[in-house]
Amino acid sequence: MDGTLVDSEKLWDVALYEAAEWLGGRLTEQQRLTLVGSNMTATASYLLEVTGRPVTPEGIAATGDWIRDRTARLFADTLPWRPGAREALEAVRSAGLPTALVTSTERSLTELALRTIGREFFDVEVCGDEVDGLNKPHPEPYLKAARLLGVDPARCLAVEDSHPGTASAVAAGCVVLVVPNDVPVEPGERRVLRSSLIGLDASALAEIFAR
Repeated sequence: MDGTLVDSEKLWDVALYEAAEWLGGRLTEQQRLTLVGSNMTATASYLLEVTGRPVTPEGIAATGDWIRDRTARLFADTLPWRPGAREALEAVRSAGLPTALVTSTERSLTELALRTIGREFFDVEVCGDEVDGLNKPHPEPYLKAARLLGVDPARCLAVEDSHPGTASAVAAGCVVLVVPNDVPVEPGERRVLRSSLIGLDASALAEIFAR
């Protein structure tokens, strides 16, 4: 979702830089980039570490709550679409393909984002707090999505923009269409790189599987 369908990573930038300041430290740009695709627990733990705070369950919970509250206020407005993303979703749905949203973002924030994206585009959603802690790059988010759709992961195309998401989808056995946004993603097994989602339709998806 973030960085793939909507350009919400820029809003996460605001929340995470401000969270580091709230903790009494500073987050560098390079440190921020390492958090692209991370879940809330990993993000909160990392912020505590880089700002010199004790990494305790209480600290992780408090930091996570602060980030959630700030991000929710940022997500309350309309989110900017990534190029071609809405058109790609419309094309996929028009073709009758089952579709899942698989995101590291927690359910409460995903619900806010779906106001912009539209839940009608998805048969199921798998959020970062719905995989029993087995977040990307673990394969469980994509495996769970495939189970909910009732399909073989090997017949699924995952669309990702980050390394953790790509690694998760590959480990689940999916073919992965990688559209990098803020960070580069290296080529590899079962990965097809594309500069944007512009022009992506059912026939383009079939071509990816034929490679």
